[in-house]
Amino acid sequence: MGIERKLRLPSATEALPGRSEVMRVPAKHFVNGHALTGPFAPPYQQAIFGMGCFWGAERRFWQTPGVFTTAVGYAGGVTSNPSYEEVCSGATGHSEVVLVVFDPALVAYEELLRVFWEAHDPTQGMRQGNDVGTQYRSVIYTFGDVQLDAARRSQLAFQQALEASGYGGITTEIRSAPPFYYAEHYHQQYLAKVPNGYCGLGGTGVCLPMEAAVL
Repeated sequence: MGIERKLRLPSATEALPGRSEVMRVPAKHFVNGHALTGPFAPPYQQAIFGMGCFWGAERRFWQTPGVFTTAVGYAGGVTSNPSYEEVCSGATGHSEVVLVVFDPALVAYEELLRVFWEAHDPTQGMRQGNDVGTQYRSVIYTFGDVQLDAARRSQLAFQQALEASGYGGITTEIRSAPPFYYAEHYHQQYLAKVPNGYCGLGGTGVCLPMEAAVL
């Protein structure tokens, strides 16, 4: 597949069909021992972020105080229950994402947004650094109107901060959360299992203005 094709999201008719079988993953988080799959009862809430290769992105969130558990997976495309190879082909439409389950009494959603914006470059379109393809695009998938509003407000604030530092327009996709499909077991908490493994995550050095981090 040419590089041009990997930079274009497939249509519903072009995408791979997928399957009904759900990916099997470990019951517990490799780092903190908490449940990897739901249901997640109150007070826990969920958030989904995509910021390039999901290995480094997941580590940033499991290291954030107040986060109960994290898992990597695929979302935003067409193909149901895809494999990693299928996602990397560019024929599923999915982004590599991190599911973040957090206690809002311990960490605000706005703090997770700060981690998201500052840990990657959201102006790069269908790539992140040397990782090129639709699966590496920047995304925020939200649960409910409160998260959606907070994500959009933070985007406006971060855009102003980026422009002041010479960066271009944000390309992050922000919308209500589509289905989340777990990635294969060996991807879960990968950088805890392989501490010297690849991490392509790199921010711009621009900080999210403090006024965007509060309701």
